Amino acid sequence: MNQVSKLMRFVRPYWVKSTLALVLLTSLVFLDLAIPHLIRTIIDEGVMKNNQPVVIQTALLMLGISLVSFIIAIGNNNLSVQVGESVARDVREALFIKIQGFSYGNLDQQKTGELMVRLSSDTTAFQRLVQITLRIGTRAPLLMIGSLISMFLYTQSLALMMVPLLLLTSLVIVIFVVKMEPLYRRVQQKLDRLNTVLQENIAGARLVKAFVRADFENQRFTGANEDFTTNSVRVMQIQSSMSPLLTMLVNIGMVLVIWAGGVKAIDGSITTGQIVEFINYLRTTMTPLIMMTMLSNTWAAGIASAQRLDKVFETQPEVQDQPGASELSPQVQPRLELKNVSFYYDGHDHQRAVLEEINLSAEPGQTVAILGATGAGKTTLVNLIPRFYDVSSGQICLDGVDIRTIRQSALRSQIGIVPQETILFSGTVRDNIRYARPDASDEEVTAAARSAQAHDFIMRLPQGYDSHVEARGANFSGGQKQRLAIARALLMQPKILILDDSTSSVDVETETQIQEAIEQQPAARNGGQTTIVVAQRISTVLKADKIVVIDNGRIAAEGTHHELIKTSKIYQEIYESQLGAVVPEGSVQA
Repeated sequence: MNQVSKLMRFVRPYWVKSTLALVLLTSLVFLDLAIPHLIRTIIDEGVMKNNQPVVIQTALLMLGISLVSFIIAIGNNNLSVQVGESVARDVREALFIKIQGFSYGNLDQQKTGELMVRLSSDTTAFQRLVQITLRIGTRAPLLMIGSLISMFLYTQSLALMMVPLLLLTSLVIVIFVVKMEPLYRRVQQKLDRLNTVLQENIAGARLVKAFVRADFENQRFTGANEDFTTNSVRVMQIQSSMSPLLTMLVNIGMVLVIWAGGVKAIDGSITTGQIVEFINYLRTTMTPLIMMTMLSNTWAAGIASAQRLDKVFETQPEVQDQPGASELSPQVQPRLELKNVSFYYDGHDHQRAVLEEINLSAEPGQTVAILGATGAGKTTLVNLIPRFYDVSSGQICLDGVDIRTIRQSALRSQIGIVPQETILFSGTVRDNIRYARPDASDEEVTAAARSAQAHDFIMRLPQGYDSHVEARGANFSGGQKQRLAIARALLMQPKILILDDSTSSVDVETETQIQEAIEQQPAARNGGQTTIVVAQRISTVLKADKIVVIDNGRIAAEGTHHELIKTSKIYQEIYESQLGAVVPEGSVQA
């Protein structure tokens, strides 16, 4: 429940509407409680005494109360819906902003399917919790308490006889709610798993077809679906058994009242109207209990979802700005220096080291290539530069300033990145290229596309730069997506350009043209841009000013192509295996 109280901060901005909804609800309870007493008046003062005016007047009063109750109920429902929908909107927005603030480390720990459930199902469950509380959840206990007070106030002897039954009913409900909450939490966990499998299969549908794994994926989904269904059925079975049980307890209460009331009516200690009044109050006492039981699934699901939402809200980004973090000067030079940098994905577990003791420098205007086998740590290394992760030890400096003292937004605004996995968004080609610079002119967009060797294929599209891009760029080839991503990065005119294996899907000729175009960028020619190229293909790095060979998280060699071909055994092996060329004689085999 503590998590629910934390999320109540989203309800506070709507305290006026919430309070008014509760006031209307309380008024509705008082009106409901008046009905049984008016029925007693009709029977005892009207019917039993043949007093027609009392019957007519009381009946009209009851009709008026019903009309007022109808109007109040509509007002309460409208206010509850407004508050619930507004809260859901605010929770979704806050959750989205929170997720946007996560660092790569947080996203590594959170599955996409789970985050989608938080934004959809969990938010909806919490919304229902708020709405039900404002509409029924508060009315039910107030009506029950008011009915109990009225029973003891008007017919104390019968009320005392009902105390054991009411206590038993309350105990059953408490046990039921306590038992249901963890079961609903488990159902939500199974829903997480189902959504994760579904998300992975939709995203990887082409891969599934390519490897003919449809049967395997069907079995995986069927297993997750069956698991979710089994747990949901168990919850529904327990829930469905409660209604008959409580109905039976209500009927037992009715029988006892009629029997005991009949005996007392015969000896004249109570009237017929009092018996009818008591039965109605008993019903308005037990019915809210049944109502709360029926709604307990909403409460249990809402509480479980609130706990899961709170867990996301309480997650702190692993990478954060330091207090007093600085902005970047426009005159900052793209001089990078990595000093004794080590990185471990799992804290400081040296047995899981990804990078160890990296010392590397890149001067303004230089192109530094990072070469190595898959899993050597190349991508991790360049992910440290924009602070997607923070170094576990050591220091990365930009123009002599530790990047941890620079605001993340300021740092990243000067870094253009073409990631290993090319991501395009639904929209137009033009919008995707100017994603990082929405204010860029059409001429600048075209110039960036030309540099990335994308202009020609764009112009062959039906609507050119205004052609539609499907989700994740599904209507473009791998090479086309990479060139669009390069154009997007070039349009930023960044101080530091990071190309993470970004030309792997284009041919060597196009790759060479892209490299030449990047070198001709005004910033690159004037020494105002440093380029970091990550590659597995050696043809990508031959002309780099500096080539760094990474092996098992360490720098194995560093130098130009001509230097490394003579001094580095690893580089020689890569050169021979990829180009089929013979290493020049006189090279040092070390």
